[in-house]
Amino acid sequence: MAHDVVVAGAGPVGLMLACELQLAGVRTVVVDRLPKPSGQSRALGLHARTVEVLDQRGLLDRFREGAPVWPTAHFAGLRRLDLSALDGNHTYALMVPQSRTEAILAERAVELGVEIRYGHEVTELVQDEDGVSVTVRTPAGDQRLRASYLVGCDGGTSAVRKLAGIDFPGSPSTMNAVLGDVRLAEEQPPGPQLRRMPGGLFGVVPLGEDNYRVVAVEFRTQPRPRELPVTLEELRASVKRVAGVELEMDQPIWMSRFGNATRQAAQYRSGRIFLAGDAAHVHFPAGGQGLNTGVQDAVNLGWKLAAVVAGWAPPGLIDSYHAERHPVAQQVCHNTRAQLALMDPAEEITPLRELFGHLMEFASVNRYLAGMIAGVDIRYDLAGVDHPLVGKRLPDLSIGGPVSRTVNLLHSGRGVLLDFASDPGIAELVAGWAGRVDHVVARCDTEVSAMLVRPDGYVAWATGLSATSDGLGDALARWFGAAGPSPLSSLNETEL
Repeated sequence: MAHDVVVAGAGPVGLMLACELQLAGVRTVVVDRLPKPSGQSRALGLHARTVEVLDQRGLLDRFREGAPVWPTAHFAGLRRLDLSALDGNHTYALMVPQSRTEAILAERAVELGVEIRYGHEVTELVQDEDGVSVTVRTPAGDQRLRASYLVGCDGGTSAVRKLAGIDFPGSPSTMNAVLGDVRLAEEQPPGPQLRRMPGGLFGVVPLGEDNYRVVAVEFRTQPRPRELPVTLEELRASVKRVAGVELEMDQPIWMSRFGNATRQAAQYRSGRIFLAGDAAHVHFPAGGQGLNTGVQDAVNLGWKLAAVVAGWAPPGLIDSYHAERHPVAQQVCHNTRAQLALMDPAEEITPLRELFGHLMEFASVNRYLAGMIAGVDIRYDLAGVDHPLVGKRLPDLSIGGPVSRTVNLLHSGRGVLLDFASDPGIAELVAGWAGRVDHVVARCDTEVSAMLVRPDGYVAWATGLSATSDGLGDALARWFGAAGPSPLSSLNETEL
């Protein structure tokens, strides 16, 4: 086959997945129906967990350059979430327009050898025991691609999901919401603003150079077709109905409409076909969680699918993608619906909103909601391993030497066994997985003597002060297959 994996969709999710696959040596091609990158700002923020993911692949400096930092977030428009109270080195959100995110990830994908084909729209697909045949419509006519696997990262109206026959249950939209990135005649208050008004929701987000994102949301109205273009006149009129103000705006850069439809794919896998990002889950964009959840889908799926392609994936590994990521998006769908309920302009909601705002002043409540929105509270249920770190993200520890921090050990996209006790038993055991797991002996002031970290940055096994390899062999086999030669290269053992 010419390709191991075809990824449909050259948005942040598809491009991140392509980078992950190609990093692991998987031949990947990305197809997108648009003739070129849209250049639209769309999603504006990268939350803490996504920032950590970019850091672990050595990409954060590209995103951080010139990007404003948001130390706070909101829940239901109540801007009281203190991100600085979260654990980790990235207790903030980065304001990075989606167009820039796509440009950086596309640049990285090409560096790794990914082929990106614009103007290629998926129209048909057929899967069999050996692979997937994908028909794409191009300016030169229909073409057929053959690959071992296909991943739909092609948005909420995903052609891949529909053609694969994957159910997308949920609720339709019951509102009209419009937005526009425009120039405003008058300067607005600093920082993002989202206000609950008698007529609905009114938001203004500064984009720089007198440009702002203006948002107007009207509840309990007949939804207008998503494909119907938004005009300046419609945006002005909606703002007037919602906020009661005449907002002078011109020079629209991008305009769109959205709603509160909430749906999630019944399964993220159908044979050799997978879904990620908006193709797998859609919801009201409260808190900017959609893009971030999708990027993390990609990082979870990437190494697992690469293991299948390489031939060393243990039984059940690829199915853990749905098992781990479906509950995460389910929770996002739930909290966005809760936020929308609290933002409803109906007068009977006001006492509940005021009470909720008061509760957010309690540190434990604030921390809980901030962790939910930023995605740092995720802990995968890795049954059978009893340690507080297992299922959580690798702590970003200082380990000295040229690597400096534990997060830098993940740049390669391989698994890592961190050995803080120089345990000979551990070294002897992990040698059987050379090529899939890098054994790193390091020095660090921590109560953990060793931990096994998956390529996506989550801890699969850990042990305490008294170094012991009990359970390590089972964890290695569970996540990295049977011991023995691997086609992947390795650093083998590194002394720091």
